[in-house]
Amino acid sequence: MAGSVAETFERKRDYLSGFLSQKPQALAGTEPGGELYEAVIAALKEIYDPEIPVNIYDLGLIYGVDITADGHAAVQMTLTTPHCPVAESMPGEVELRVGSVPGIGHAEVNLVWDPPWDPQKMSDEAKLELGML
Repeated sequence: MAGSVAETFERKRDYLSGFLSQKPQALAGTEPGGELYEAVIAALKEIYDPEIPVNIYDLGLIYGVDITADGHAAVQMTLTTPHCPVAESMPGEVELRVGSVPGIGHAEVNLVWDPPWDPQKMSDEAKLELGML
């Protein structure tokens, strides 16, 4: 015969106990929020579009940054237009600046056009700077 209702539905295990006892793990430097990743983002924020007085990161031209454990950085970026006057020089400048970040051994820039850049990709700070908010 089955036990009482209280015995049947008694909480047998605290599923959160293991989770709550874990200590937060330090971020790897190559992950968003990690020291090396944030140093690369800071370097990108020092590069300005020649026609718009906003850095390329806040402008929304950087689509992705991946950093391997051995210090290889791959930056996926676009330009405001394929006919941008710095279309030939900007990727080289990005590669040079990212490659100069201490801890980065090699930097590679992949220029993409899909999805195309539009003003909605800008950060709120950039929109405010340009009077768009």
